Amino acid sequence: MTDERRQRLESVLVKRQPNLTIVLENVFDPHNISAVMRSCDAVGIQEIYVLNTKIARHKKWGERSSSSAAKWLTVHQYDNETVCFRDLKQKYAQILTTHLSGDAVSLYALDLTKSTALIFGNEHAGVSEEIRALADGNFIIPQVGMIQSLNISVACAVSLYEAYRQKEIAGHYLAQQLDKTAYDDLSRQWGH
Repeated sequence: MTDERRQRLESVLVKRQPNLTIVLENVFDPHNISAVMRSCDAVGIQEIYVLNTKIARHKKWGERSSSSAAKWLTVHQYDNETVCFRDLKQKYAQILTTHLSGDAVSLYALDLTKSTALIFGNEHAGVSEEIRALADGNFIIPQVGMIQSLNISVACAVSLYEAYRQKEIAGHYLAQQLDKTAYDDLSRQWGH
């Protein structure tokens, strides 16, 4: 590996944000998942969760839409929401769903500098009632048009860049956030 490549990998690892993740519930289209992965990588998310309780486990992602982002991420796949939420609650202080409801708050009212998991539902039905019942709250992306929804990959990107904005202001990208073990493991994995 060249010194230039090693420096690039190190500069990316230093900016990884282990206290922010995305959960995708029953997202059918692998290209949508890949587009989400690309946005996750862009803002420094290392781990994402894919929960499939109504569809088969994904075997591969949409290569063209991800620009190989999956190679740089840790993807956890689940087929049981109880197990998925047990693992999420061990790592993240707040678990929030995107759902248009009376109790939903604006994305821009959230404190995304806290340890947070953001859940996005499938392309047709959104986040399921079962998952909403397990979450700590709901949020929406404010919109003024007739259609009150965005493509899942767009909604995820908008949300992630709000998190990026907040975390950058708070200085989260100035110092390494990964613990030494995670940093070293990823460095070895990426280097080979």
